Amino acid sequence: MRDLKIVIKGAGEMATGIACRLFMANLKSLVMMEIPQPVTVRRTVAFSEAVYERGKEVECVKAEYAGNFVDIFDVWRRGNIAVIVDPEWRFVNELKPDVVVDAIMAKRNTGTKKDESPLVIGVGPGFEAPRDVHAVVESNRGHDLGKVIYSGSAEPPTGMPGSTMGYAKERVLRAPHSGLVRHIKDIGDEIKKGDLILSVDQTPVYASIDGILRGLIREIHVTAAEKIGDIDPRGVKEYCYTITDKARAIGGGVLEAIMHVFNVS
Repeated sequence: MRDLKIVIKGAGEMATGIACRLFMANLKSLVMMEIPQPVTVRRTVAFSEAVYERGKEVECVKAEYAGNFVDIFDVWRRGNIAVIVDPEWRFVNELKPDVVVDAIMAKRNTGTKKDESPLVIGVGPGFEAPRDVHAVVESNRGHDLGKVIYSGSAEPPTGMPGSTMGYAKERVLRAPHSGLVRHIKDIGDEIKKGDLILSVDQTPVYASIDGILRGLIREIHVTAAEKIGDIDPRGVKEYCYTITDKARAIGGGVLEAIMHVFNVS
């Protein structure tokens, strides 16, 4: 099993939680495929940052940017996770992976097919097993979070962020319109209700609750209503730099599905 080649589509927060869970289970031939300019709010716990910084470490697990197909194997030889820009997943056919995990979290299937590898796993809504993937992992918070589904689909999206200390949509900062983000505060800063967090073009965006700024999108162009920040009302700074319980649970579901198929006597 240690030689399994695993492709993860996406390298955002949830995909990173999955990758770390698999890596720590000694499944280390991992490559994550991203778009040229990843849009990630929780950048401190996302391997997508390797596209910008050429490397990223999350909870002592390291990812490296791979500039081409050959670089993937060099990264693996160094004992790290490879992150490559491949929005059309053209390297899936070349790599011939044993497992493909669609962790883009698009709430729909953007083109993943069951014939891409012996085991194809879809995370969250938009996939149906066994029609277009072999297994689906539930991504909605609640009793079934992380459950592996071999027949059927995940729960539909709720349209609401998860509640923390009674706060849900209040935690999330969204772009008032399309434009360029400019930071005022940084990830890890203590925030008070009414503080100026960032601006989109000339429009200020203020905090609606007290807490810690846990996520903040890069200074890039965003679209109207796009998620651009995340305030954690618990006020624990360390949570800014560690994987969430949700991402760990989803990662556990993906690991279970892999073990179910490949860990046979």
